[in-house]
Amino acid sequence: MIYHHLYNKFRKKDCVNVGIIGTGAYGTAIVTQGIRTPFLNVCVIADIRLENAKKAYERAGIPASRQIYCNSAEEAEKALSDGMYVYTDQSSLPACIASLDIICESTGNPEQSAGNILDAIERGKHVAVITKDCDACIGPILKKKADEKGVVYTPVDGDQHGLLIQMYEWAKSIGLHVLCGGKATDGEFIYDKEAGTVSIKTDKTVAPPFSASVKLSEDDRKYFEKIPAGHVKEYIEARKAALDRLPHPGAYDLCEMTIAGNYTGLTPQVETLIHAPMRISEIPDVYIGTDHGGLLEHEDTLDLVTCMHEPADAGLGGGVFLVVRSDSEYSNEILATKGQIASYDKHATVIYRPYHLCGVETPCTLLLAGLLGINTASDHYLPRFQLAKVADENIEAGATFGGDHSTSMRAVIRPYMPVAPGNYAEGHLLFGNRARVRIPKGTLITYDMVEEPENSLLWRLRREQDAYFA
Repeated sequence: MIYHHLYNKFRKKDCVNVGIIGTGAYGTAIVTQGIRTPFLNVCVIADIRLENAKKAYERAGIPASRQIYCNSAEEAEKALSDGMYVYTDQSSLPACIASLDIICESTGNPEQSAGNILDAIERGKHVAVITKDCDACIGPILKKKADEKGVVYTPVDGDQHGLLIQMYEWAKSIGLHVLCGGKATDGEFIYDKEAGTVSIKTDKTVAPPFSASVKLSEDDRKYFEKIPAGHVKEYIEARKAALDRLPHPGAYDLCEMTIAGNYTGLTPQVETLIHAPMRISEIPDVYIGTDHGGLLEHEDTLDLVTCMHEPADAGLGGGVFLVVRSDSEYSNEILATKGQIASYDKHATVIYRPYHLCGVETPCTLLLAGLLGINTASDHYLPRFQLAKVADENIEAGATFGGDHSTSMRAVIRPYMPVAPGNYAEGHLLFGNRARVRIPKGTLITYDMVEEPENSLLWRLRREQDAYFA
């Protein structure tokens, strides 16, 4: 890493002052690690639950005597000049504090996030986007506004899509062809060969209709050995059928992949992604072209993996991966013999990062934005794809739509469509709004099925994005 050289030689200021809006698990990790990061001062927290803000400071080792509640910019500026740490329940306050350089938007609510981000941009502040629901919906138009204002709009180190975008840009910068890029789901499938079971290892609750474990039939067990050359499709189809009762990727997984696709141009092969359960060592045989025995119909495919491994083996840890090849036979030989895992025919290699550290590594993004004025994504953020929603149960007229963790809908990645009657709706525009009509299970939800809210900034910016990128 050369970050210390960049910070020491090219920084435009000596300290980056950070405000965080929303201190859930991710935002709290930024606070606890940011306090310990050179050149970084995480000094303002906004959270509607004041106890969350205070607890984040406490976890970072900031004593209560150095914490102060403020509800105006003037109070906050005075407190910061006195070396205090500010907390507030006013989400609009951080953008108004002149001495803050960058805002981390981490509310998780797309409508609130849109207002917080736009306000920060208009007041000349950089923005690190952690609320992916908002970014997937209107990120390209927000980045355009930030570019026009001369400030940074960026995804973050620590979120999987942010890490995948960086890995993709790195691979392209050294002339590699990317056959497939994606992330690992947080949950992993643990194969107990002796017991003949596969169980999910996850920190999330497993709810019906899914199970936490399945017992394999005697006939299915052979498909959980390493995939032999020439049998990829057969083995993957058999595994997916045998493991269908284990939890599937959530809308939040596809949301992150939508953002990555819009930044990189990586394209889903199917709208739910192939999402094959496999060992790390099998990735370069599965996610290569059909002409080489894999499942891919084109290069630059976007997809997911749920890592499957035996209890004593290493997993992917919710990390990210690329399957790559070079036009040079010698370079491919290097890739295949210097620590990476190659396909059977040595045509391609998987390069992977077996972790994402959430807010613990986000300070890197904040420093690059605040000290150097650069983002950690690609230059071209275009509305290529969107997350759409399919009713997973009957939704009655008047019912309120949930977000990406709702069990009443499932997500699909579709080509981008403008807001118009009959077009499938961007999934995050549904959140908190009501169904206009009864929506039967299995129906792709369209705009004419939704009651559009009055005076919604999120909807207004989506239409502005439609018009600008038309």
